[in-house]
Amino acid sequence: MIKIILSDIDGTFLTDDKHTPELHAEAIRRVTAQGLKFAFVSARMPEAIYPITDELNLPHTPVVSYGGGFVLTEDETVIFDKKMPLTDAKNILSAMKRWQDISLNFYTGRRWFVEAVDARVQREMDITHAVAEVKSFNALFDENILPNKLLVMCEPPTCVEMERDLSKEFPALNVVRSAPHLLEVMDKSVSKATGIEVLLKHYGFALDEAVAFGDNYNDTEMLKLIPQSVVMANAPDEVKKLASAVTDTNEAGGIYTYLTKIGVI
Repeated sequence: MIKIILSDIDGTFLTDDKHTPELHAEAIRRVTAQGLKFAFVSARMPEAIYPITDELNLPHTPVVSYGGGFVLTEDETVIFDKKMPLTDAKNILSAMKRWQDISLNFYTGRRWFVEAVDARVQREMDITHAVAEVKSFNALFDENILPNKLLVMCEPPTCVEMERDLSKEFPALNVVRSAPHLLEVMDKSVSKATGIEVLLKHYGFALDEAVAFGDNYNDTEMLKLIPQSVVMANAPDEVKKLASAVTDTNEAGGIYTYLTKIGVI
C-alpha cells in the first residue's frame, strides 16, 4: 500500500513557467485528504518550497531540501542537516572564480546569501519568492556558518564545463547540474536518496510504500532508490531509463495521471 508520494518540483510538479497545474493541485489535495503523505524533494531551499502549498491553501508538506542535505517534517522540525566542510567550501568557491559571468549562491539552513544581487539572483527571487541576503561569503565563514549547498547560475555551456572540471577537482563533493543553467554543489554524502531515507525512517515507511516522481539528472539517486519510480515525459531519455514508469509531462499533470492509474486517487 502506498503511504507517501515524493515529488521533485521544477520540471515535475510545476509547469515550465513555474506554476502549479490544476491537476497537480487536485492530486496533492486528494492525497493529503486521505491521510497520505505528500513530500517535496528538491534542490530548492524550504523558503522556495513552502510558497507552493501556501498558494494552494494547504498545510506545509514534509520537505527534502538542498537535494537531500536538509530535511524537515510537515511541522518544520529539522531531522537532517548536512553542511559542507569548511575547507571544501572555501576551496571550491575559490576555484569557481576561474569562470567569468557566473552568479554564486550560498544556502545554509533556511537562509540564502549572495555577495551581490544581479539579474540572475533577482530572477530566482521572483520565481521562488525566497529572499537572498547580501553578505561576504568569507564573513560567513568567519562566523562558522557553513553551506548546505552552493549554487552556480551561468550559461549552459559554462555549466557543462564547470560540472566536468569541478567534479574531477573535488571528488569529496557532489557537483551536478539540476538544470541547463544551474550547477548544484553539496557534500558527496548528500543526494535525494539519502534525504528520502531519513524521511522514510522518521515516518516508519518502507521503500515499497513510496512513489517518487522526477524529471532530471539530479533525481537519479531517488529514482534508483524507490522501486515505484516515475519520470515525466519531458525528462531526458537517459533519465527515463532509470525509472519503472513514464507518465505525462509536467504541463499535462503527469503526477495526477499516474496516481489515478494506480488507484491512489
